[in-house]
Amino acid sequence: MRLLFLGDIVGRSGRAVVCDALPGLIKQYGLDFVVINGENSAGGFGITEAIFNDLIDAGADCVTLGNHSFDQKEALVFIERHERLIRPLNYPKGTPGKGATLLRSKKGADVLVINAMGRVFMPEIDCPFRAIDAELTACALKREADAVLIDFHAEATSEKQALGVFLDGRVSLVVGTHTHTPTADGRILPSGTAYMSDAGMCGDYNSVLGMDVEEPINRFLTRIPRGRYEPAVGPGTISGFAVDTDDSTGLAVNAGPLRLGPHLEPAMPSFWTAG
Repeated sequence: MRLLFLGDIVGRSGRAVVCDALPGLIKQYGLDFVVINGENSAGGFGITEAIFNDLIDAGADCVTLGNHSFDQKEALVFIERHERLIRPLNYPKGTPGKGATLLRSKKGADVLVINAMGRVFMPEIDCPFRAIDAELTACALKREADAVLIDFHAEATSEKQALGVFLDGRVSLVVGTHTHTPTADGRILPSGTAYMSDAGMCGDYNSVLGMDVEEPINRFLTRIPRGRYEPAVGPGTISGFAVDTDDSTGLAVNAGPLRLGPHLEPAMPSFWTAG
């Protein structure tokens, strides 16, 4: 199975580049399942139902979230209507929506997507390790699911790496989000799980984490807010992680970064061949 995960979409710039490029990538490279983190897609804070629908129309099979899940208050309502939109699994009991979903790929395979949030330098939340472990006990790789993807929305690389090792051999892919900066450690772990500490962001990299530079620099210099953070509006770059899995095991056989756009050194997965 050919999987693609795209990092946090930030604002209009990120939405535009993803919605423009994704349909062609799916067609040209035969992508079976695409997951996108959309938690910063609405003005840099949260997601709206219209934006969610645009991402699905562009070819996303699932949209994950994070600590900005409900910055747009309408998400508290519409998340209940969409099985392809999930928020962190380890939110407190009673939080709207769900943290895992079992979906069909474009070729009919069953794919479990889990979204979880870290606890180091992040808001108080339940243990992601135990929450994911319980979910995998209920829906295991190659028992109920042909592939399992984990979006771990976390700040600390140590916590992300620990989760990758904890889940090695039990899931197809563990990929980090939240820092908006792609890491260079994409690889396949010893027991077959593809891992990358952070997929980066889809947005304008001529920025501070996707935001226009003026207000972040002002706050570092003065500690006094002058206004709200606004997404940068320059040309967007796509950043993500591509994985091929073995149909017999659900584990990774190929993995590599994807970067398309003006601000980062381009990278195409070497194992992708046009269909």
